[in-house]
Amino acid sequence: MGRGPGGAGRPPRRLLPLLLLLGLARGATGAPRTDGLDVCATCHEHATCQQREGKKICICNYGFVGNGRTQCIDKNECQFGAAVVCGNHTSCHNTPGGFYCVCLEGYRATNNNKTFIPNDGTFCTDIDECEVSDLCRHGGRCVNTHGSFECYCLDGHLPRNGPEPFHPTRDATSCTEIDCGNPPEVPDGYIVGNYTSRLGGQVRYACKEGFFSVPEDTVSSCTVLGTWESPKLYCREIDCGSPPEVRHATLVGNHSSRLGSVAHYVCQEGFESPGGKITSVCTERGTWRESTLTCTEIMTEIHDVSVFNNTCVRWQTNSGRINSKILYVVYIRGQQLDPMESVHEETVNLTTDSRAPEVCLDLYQGANYTVSISTAPPRRSVPAVIAFQTAEDDLLEDDGIFNISVFNQTCLKLNRHSRKVGSERMYQFTVLGQRWYLDNFYHATSFNFTTRERTPVVCLDLYPTTDYTVTITLLGSAEEHTAQVVITTAPAVKQTISNFSEFNETCLKWRSMKTADTEEMYLFHVWGQRWYQKEFAQEMIFNITTSSQSPEVCLDLRPGTNYSVSLRALSSALPVAISLTTQITEPPLPEVEFFAVHGGPLPRLRLRKAKEKNGPISSYQVLVLPLVLQSTFSCDSEGATSFFSNTSDADGYVAAELLAKDVPDDAMELSIGDRLYYGKYYNAPLKMGNDYCIILRITSEWNKVKRCSCAVWAQVKDSSLTVQQMVGVGLGSMAVVIILTFLSFSAV
Repeated sequence: MGRGPGGAGRPPRRLLPLLLLLGLARGATGAPRTDGLDVCATCHEHATCQQREGKKICICNYGFVGNGRTQCIDKNECQFGAAVVCGNHTSCHNTPGGFYCVCLEGYRATNNNKTFIPNDGTFCTDIDECEVSDLCRHGGRCVNTHGSFECYCLDGHLPRNGPEPFHPTRDATSCTEIDCGNPPEVPDGYIVGNYTSRLGGQVRYACKEGFFSVPEDTVSSCTVLGTWESPKLYCREIDCGSPPEVRHATLVGNHSSRLGSVAHYVCQEGFESPGGKITSVCTERGTWRESTLTCTEIMTEIHDVSVFNNTCVRWQTNSGRINSKILYVVYIRGQQLDPMESVHEETVNLTTDSRAPEVCLDLYQGANYTVSISTAPPRRSVPAVIAFQTAEDDLLEDDGIFNISVFNQTCLKLNRHSRKVGSERMYQFTVLGQRWYLDNFYHATSFNFTTRERTPVVCLDLYPTTDYTVTITLLGSAEEHTAQVVITTAPAVKQTISNFSEFNETCLKWRSMKTADTEEMYLFHVWGQRWYQKEFAQEMIFNITTSSQSPEVCLDLRPGTNYSVSLRALSSALPVAISLTTQITEPPLPEVEFFAVHGGPLPRLRLRKAKEKNGPISSYQVLVLPLVLQSTFSCDSEGATSFFSNTSDADGYVAAELLAKDVPDDAMELSIGDRLYYGKYYNAPLKMGNDYCIILRITSEWNKVKRCSCAVWAQVKDSSLTVQQMVGVGLGSMAVVIILTFLSFSAV
């Protein structure tokens, strides 16, 4: 029996007093004395005969107690407890004449044997079970404890079929990698770019075209619970409401409050926009983008006022707009040289678009006059004033000379040089009117007019928007005197167009309120814009001539465009306006480099961005179909679903979806089967040995209309791993070889 825990080769200190008493008793009495008897032959089988002090005595072997001859019984060393005899974390096992110690489960002896006797310093130390790899199985993390170990799941993994911590031999718990699956959908929103559904993966959302949110986008992350964070994106349909008011401007035409709608403004009378047309556009933020242009007041400058023919006044002006008619107010105040005569006050209105207007006034002879000229509201001007004196009566003769002034557009005032009472004269009027825009329109009339007045007034019945030449001849004079004046009548204030509407998307029709068979010219101004192409603008200005009372015209308009159409009959000053929206058509065919692969890896495909010729491009989709379905595939088909929603390999699936805004302007590369999510679609690897057709589909979606165009990108027969997958397999194989080599050397 080896050394006990209390010392080397000695019994435990607690037994010494007992043994000493037994020894004294034995020494006093000893074994039964038998002279001549061989004492050693009488020793107990578990005793040893020893010579002490010249005598032979029987002593029980170590581990036994008794008198050595008739009795040697086993001594139970373990009765004092395993911790006392063997040390901590042990179990004590008694044997006949001895004992041995065993470490408890989870501990090992420091001598590396299963059993030990603690007489050589051996004790039990904790076993680090975590030194064994994969003890907690895939995704598990081992944590050593006193006498045992616990398993926890690594970051990115969750416990399944049981709680945590767990023990792999007695618990059914296992660790599975966190996969949050498909991210939640956002009403009227979409996923930007690709993503992974593993722990920490992030999905960025944005609102679809025609919708907006504040903030504009948001991110949802895959959490440790295996679920996606709830996206805080609330997409609302864009409705800009009523367009903003523009000071001194009037909103014209019809408009909507949807994304891309354009509101047009016209400056009020007396104001102009020097920078061009004033428009406001409904933006993606649900607000109107106000124009930087404004309507500024037109200040008419009147200068170089002069007098001619004794009673006529002319001046120069800068009216701002070309062919803009201005109403002038001419205020006359005169005082004759004879102070007993009355004061002459009069106001004359003159409307003209001339830059050098002139007017002949009915003035007293031999009087001092002050004439003030200004513009009538809403125009403004600084009044121009001139003072002059008319000639005396006796300086004038009735020479038959007269001049003509025009007022109120259709009225003529004849100013004779004679003021002799009773001097009657007859005038012949010849009126000829034409419209420059109508070849077959003529208005001709003639009449005689007799009067004794020095400044007779004649008002003519003229058509609007017509150029007239009026020739006046003085009859009955010894010498014929003729004067001529040109009058251009303004468009009629009354509207001549009604029921202006569209049909067949690009055609217009209206009713003419003019007399039947009266020819009219209509002026069109068409302006087209696209909210999704800031640089796009289409403008058309043209006219048509017709005598129909129900005219129709079809316009050459581009698809997917907002148009504003202004129509005016040249005989009327009032235009009408309408807004048109043309529907989108099929987008351009995808520009692809076709690949035909047989038994080899499919190279990376290059995606080129298409031009938005026929409408805004919404998305690009990559479809994987069985090759047998290529001939029957319809580009407008909605049958293809995601890979995980696909119930049969024979149906095909959508491998990727990219929003147009996420595709770079130059190009991007895409590898089929890279195991990433593109939008809500999983790009799954192709199954080896199958035949596939890869199709690229471009989708345009606008104004609740959807159009598609497709192209075959690749044909794959007897598919194999892609280059990327082959590289992954190669690296994995190398890793396995390295690990096996390392283990073999470790074993040696």
